[in-house]
Amino acid sequence: MRIFLFGSLALMLSSVLLSSCKKDADPDHEEELITTMILTWTPDGAGAPVTFTFRDLDGEGGNPPFVISAPLSANTEYTLDITLLNESVSPAEDITAEILAEADEHQFFFATTPGVNLAFAYLDTDSNGAALGLQTRMVLGDASSGELQVTLLHNLNKGAAGVPQGDPTNAGGETDIEVVFDIDIQ
Repeated sequence: MRIFLFGSLALMLSSVLLSSCKKDADPDHEEELITTMILTWTPDGAGAPVTFTFRDLDGEGGNPPFVISAPLSANTEYTLDITLLNESVSPAEDITAEILAEADEHQFFFATTPGVNLAFAYLDTDSNGAALGLQTRMVLGDASSGELQVTLLHNLNKGAAGVPQGDPTNAGGETDIEVVFDIDIQ
């Protein structure tokens, strides 16, 4: 019985030691804290930009995030620019620059609820010519409403089926941030 107990304790101790020494899967990527996502919709031609904002300064599990959107114009093309910040520090840290510097490891994806009249095309790419999504052409159709989900994936397979066209199904990777905005096209 003592031999069994000693053997069991030795096995448990060695598994704890081995798991605590496990190396980070991606030692070059330090996870960014993203507290804020700002979407700036600039219409082609006349009209003022429209801003959508997500802000969660205390992170998951604390106070609910602040999410605001505004109506967009039907049958209009917009250039969408995304800004990411860490506002938990002062001054706020611009995470957008880090995403741009690591563009080959990141891509934004856009999904809408059925019935929302929106199509998109990436305007920016990484050093390999693969889509990034910090700047995207948004083409709005007739009036509609629903939700727009914006997801930033890290360490994904940008060459997987559908990924270059904005379908994250086969992308893999890890989610850095995912936000759902109400969208109202008038």
